[in-house]
Amino acid sequence: MKKMTFAWSLLAMLITSSALAEDKVTVFAAASLTNALADISAAYEKEKEAKVTQSYAASSALAKQIENGAPADIFISADTKWMDYLQDKKRIEAASRSNLLGNKVVLIAPKGRGFKVDFNAGFDFAKAFDGRLCTGDVEAVPIGIYAKQALGNLNWWNSVKTRIVGAQDVRAALAFVARGECAAGIVYETDAKVSDKVEIVGVFPQETHTPVVYPVARVAGAKNADSAFLTYLKSPFAADIFRKYGFTPLF
Repeated sequence: MKKMTFAWSLLAMLITSSALAEDKVTVFAAASLTNALADISAAYEKEKEAKVTQSYAASSALAKQIENGAPADIFISADTKWMDYLQDKKRIEAASRSNLLGNKVVLIAPKGRGFKVDFNAGFDFAKAFDGRLCTGDVEAVPIGIYAKQALGNLNWWNSVKTRIVGAQDVRAALAFVARGECAAGIVYETDAKVSDKVEIVGVFPQETHTPVVYPVARVAGAKNADSAFLTYLKSPFAADIFRKYGFTPLF
């Protein structure tokens, strides 16, 4: 009898352990998703009695971490480049990949220190403001890559490239401008909207840079890759949260 009781107890422990594992998911997401994804994760945890661990950084940094075996289940990048990188390395499940969100690239300034800009090649952008221009690292961080494209296509790059400060991610660039350490910044529209210490000077025309697309995918070999959280990210509720923060749902 004691042996049978022990066996049932052991089975119950195994089932409970398995259920807990399935109720946990780790999401690696672009820094610009911090506010929206935090809200969605909190709602999911309450509704599903599950645990969502979130890690935010530049997409480039997260992709490198995943490549090196970081324990992520889901990856959301701020551009297709770094998702392509992981797909080429076979570090994501290609069949699970889809485009989740869209965004816009904007020019910002510290609150009350805005300036006028005409988004055309004939405008002397370098003389429009005094000081440094903050964005992400222009060679690796998605917002920095978009910024370099936009500045180049407007023929502004050569006149301001020595004044650019390349931050580790878009939220770091936003913080530099919010503190007044940079006179201007290039960030996503969604980031500008979450700070009351910056103002949007203007929106870069979409034709000046590649479309801002956030792809999402399961990480290959992830322990909790079957989590329902990926489906939840594409729910009507999640779409409303994303819209609240200025994203454009693509699902």
